[in-house]
Amino acid sequence: MKVKTVLLGCTISLLAAGTALAARDYISVVGSSTVYPFATVVAEQFGKTTNFATPKIESTGSGGGFKLFCSGLGVNYPDITNASRAIKSSEFNQCQANGVGDIVEVKIGYDGIVLANSKERAPLKLSRKEIFMALAMQVPDPQDPTKMIANPYKTWRDVNPQLPATQIEVLGPPPTSGTRDAFVELAMESGAKQFDSIKALKKADKKAYKKICHTIREDGAYIEAGENDNLIVQKLQANPAAVGIFGFSFLEQNADLVQGSFIEGMEPTFEAIADGSYPVSRPLFFYVKKAHVDVIPGMKGFLAEFTSEKAWGDEGYLADKGMIPMPEAERAEYAQAVKELKTLKK
Repeated sequence: MKVKTVLLGCTISLLAAGTALAARDYISVVGSSTVYPFATVVAEQFGKTTNFATPKIESTGSGGGFKLFCSGLGVNYPDITNASRAIKSSEFNQCQANGVGDIVEVKIGYDGIVLANSKERAPLKLSRKEIFMALAMQVPDPQDPTKMIANPYKTWRDVNPQLPATQIEVLGPPPTSGTRDAFVELAMESGAKQFDSIKALKKADKKAYKKICHTIREDGAYIEAGENDNLIVQKLQANPAAVGIFGFSFLEQNADLVQGSFIEGMEPTFEAIADGSYPVSRPLFFYVKKAHVDVIPGMKGFLAEFTSEKAWGDEGYLADKGMIPMPEAERAEYAQAVKELKTLKK
């Protein structure tokens, strides 16, 4: 009798969830500010070419998106979250704890992270080691590299005599941003490992190593500029001496106003990111609640549009917006996973 009661309760709960989901007639998407413009273009195209409502896209940052996405099932929670990094194990576990059990992971393409400045100044030419030295909270003591000290560098020339004597002032994303996560891993950690003492610390004390590599200084040299990358571009216009951190697509969209810094001698271009020669690049994703696909109107069609060759292909409209397409075989793999609604395992 007890088993029957439990089963009946589960059935009623699922029916109730389905009724709640059905009460919303549009797709709700949250997440990464980097993926936001790409998702918006797909949503607009989907709204124009189908009888379904145009999906609602919100830019909350990757971390903020996962928090909302993993909070539960039903009309009060988003159907999809965009991300400029892969879901963390802690986020996946939070989803599971809140009943968001079946999640479909979709890689959509690649993007580069750029350090850009106003075209009124010369472009910077930086190494990842110099980026770490400019922005880390603690750096090796120049007199004794085995000791860590509070970052003493005030100007770019302090970091390297070949760089400009302008004050280090970098506008970048907050901790909730996937761009911030990728930047500290791909640029700062890669630069930190150029110091033998820090590289050795990775084996000796992984927690201390990560803290050194991933902690950005808080003395005013780095300014958190929110999740709005367009706002960073505007601030670079107002302050030509400053540098901004954002995704390549925003650089391409504002190429008349700002320019990307050379990293390890490589300029951030579509071709350099596509062939892997630009060192600070990362994959882009979105994540889907499988439980919502057959309930929220238009979900299957929106997923099909996003993973179509006309959208994410080599000549697709997302490439025109600055997204770097995946190789053909990888696109085919993820398109098939979407058709089958293949769920993520952790």
